[in-house]
This record gives sequence, C-alpha cells and structure tokens, in this order.
Amino acid sequence: MNNNLLIVISGPSGAGKGTVIEALLKQIPELTFSVSATTRPPRPSEKEGSDYFFISKDQFEAWIEQQKFLEYAVVHGHYYGTLRHFVLEKLAEKKEIILDVDVQGGARIKQEFPDAVFIFLVSSTFHELKTRLINRRTENEAAIQERIEDAKEELRQMGKYDYIVVNEVLEETIKDMLAIIRAEKCRTTRKLREVQCALSAC
Repeated sequence: MNNNLLIVISGPSGAGKGTVIEALLKQIPELTFSVSATTRPPRPSEKEGSDYFFISKDQFEAWIEQQKFLEYAVVHGHYYGTLRHFVLEKLAEKKEIILDVDVQGGARIKQEFPDAVFIFLVSSTFHELKTRLINRRTENEAAIQERIEDAKEELRQMGKYDYIVVNEVLEETIKDMLAIIRAEKCRTTRKLREVQCALSAC
C-alpha cells in the first residue's frame, strides 16, 4: 500500500473549506487539490481549472454517461463532480491529494476508497456560518437561508467522518489539520509495509 494520502474534506457552505485547503496547499508542497467540475457559474474570484472546471449541464450529463466521475451530486441546483482520471492519476504518481466534496460525495468515495481520510469541517455556531455566507457576498438572503437549512442536514452526517474539526481560528484549524495528516501517515495500515521493506532492504 502506498503511504500517500487521499484526504476528503466535507462541511456546510461557509465552513471555510476553501480557505483551509488553500492554507494546507501552502504548508504541504506535495499536496494536490482535486479540481472538481461544476455547472455552477463561476464567482468573481474563481478561476477556470484552478477552483473548478466550469462546464454546461449537457456536458456534465454526457460525462456522467461516460462514467468520468468518481462521484457527483446535485447541490443547490447545480451539478458537482470529482473527475475519476484526475484522482487515479495522482494516486498512481504517489501524490498526496485533497478533495472538497459534499457529504453525498464523501459517502461514494468511501465505498471505493475506504482507507481515505475523511474530515468534516464546521464553524463554531450557525451565527458564524451565516456571517461567513453573508461576507462572501455571493448569495442573496433566500439562498443563504437555503444553505443554512442544508447545513443542518449535513451536520447530521458528520458522525460518519473520521475527524471533526471546528474552524473557529484559522491558525488553530490548520494546526489540527496538519496533526491529523501527520498521524494518518503513521497509521499502521499505511506504514507497516514501508517499515518492513526498509528493515529487510526489499
């Protein structure tokens, strides 16, 4: 078994997943972000191929038929999906890879990659969650309320994850994430073969 990690991060909109992942990519040079495809229009700060691959609904549905997605889901009326070839290529290259998916996607990935590391990121309160959504200035009040209601449902699923990280202070959140990654790289199921080979010079 390779000792490289497949890390899955889920959490409600406004929990700060994008900010946390960006910070981790700066801290861990060998970490690669899995860019998802979506039918959602890009936000002003988002870049094609860096934040998402922005495609049409027809194109997305064609890719579903062609089984190009490791997982996909409809979230807030738009398709989101993880490109299968991207993930498999990076794992074959023994790269660390991190995914930002919703709880539906997380469940599907767990079926195919049960040894992946599943982390649920959440803000400390619903008030904080709403404040972050408002400060993004990308949704109107009705959309924000819809995301808050969806967040309540997502929170019911967080017990299925390996770790829960409360994103209250970014610096502390990053410390927690790095600690999880370090611990997972030393997990017996990942490390045993590597150590055995080193001791026997295989």
